Amino acid sequence: MPIVDVELVCESEAEFGVVSSTALANAIGEALQSPPGRTWVRLRFLARASYAENHVAVATSELPAFVTVLHARPPVDAELASEVSALTNAVAQVVGRPVERVHVQYAPAAAGRQAFGGQLVQ
Repeated sequence: MPIVDVELVCESEAEFGVVSSTALANAIGEALQSPPGRTWVRLRFLARASYAENHVAVATSELPAFVTVLHARPPVDAELASEVSALTNAVAQVVGRPVERVHVQYAPAAAGRQAFGGQLVQ
């Protein structure tokens, strides 16, 4: 059930447009070891003009990707570390960014607070 949001900072919508949401979903699903149809990916554009880092001029080659992961029950400890590594590498490869510029955040567990089609995830 993971829902993964990827926000990609790009110079232009044309640059963003070459990133395949299908390729990204497939790579993330493999990284998360999800069966087909069980990982949902939302890809969003963030214009470079809307992104900054304090007291630093960010080179085009250093623009980041922000990833937020929502699991029913997030992994912990070594499993979490392993998943972060696999997910970061998968996203970096598909979006063409250095691994060091892919930033992953985990949302609190969705069980008991997320519903699909009116059915609460337990």
